[in-house]
Amino acid sequence: MPASTAAPQGATTPPEGSDPLHDLILSTLDDDQAVDTISIPLTGKSSIADFMVIASGRSTRQVASMANKLVDRIKAETGRISRIEGLPTADWVLIDAGDVIVHLFRPEVRSFYNLERMWAFGEAPPPPRDAAPVDPAAEPGDPEDRD
Repeated sequence: MPASTAAPQGATTPPEGSDPLHDLILSTLDDDQAVDTISIPLTGKSSIADFMVIASGRSTRQVASMANKLVDRIKAETGRISRIEGLPTADWVLIDAGDVIVHLFRPEVRSFYNLERMWAFGEAPPPPRDAAPVDPAAEPGDPEDRD
């Protein structure tokens, strides 16, 4: 499944060819049928990496398999050794590939932690669906506000 084009606020998938490691990671996850893959550029948000890639697997077995294959392919094609955390349980596996941080989740764990929303802090969150419209001209002590 290709990288999702319906990314959360602040998340985009950059054009192909922009970063070889990033492209390798996205391609490998696509080959392994990762679900809902998104990429969040971290430039201006954090100095830990250039990109954060988040994807889901359908089961712990698929998450573990994707993580192992990704680490092996990064080493084979770039010579980089990536750090990997969370592999024994494979609910949430973190791969530190240097310029790209990869989070692989089971869908339930991904929705619980909701990293996409946390890292989209450069954007204003959407208002709650049941919120009444706010009149920016109204002041708290305005008689129109009293019932």
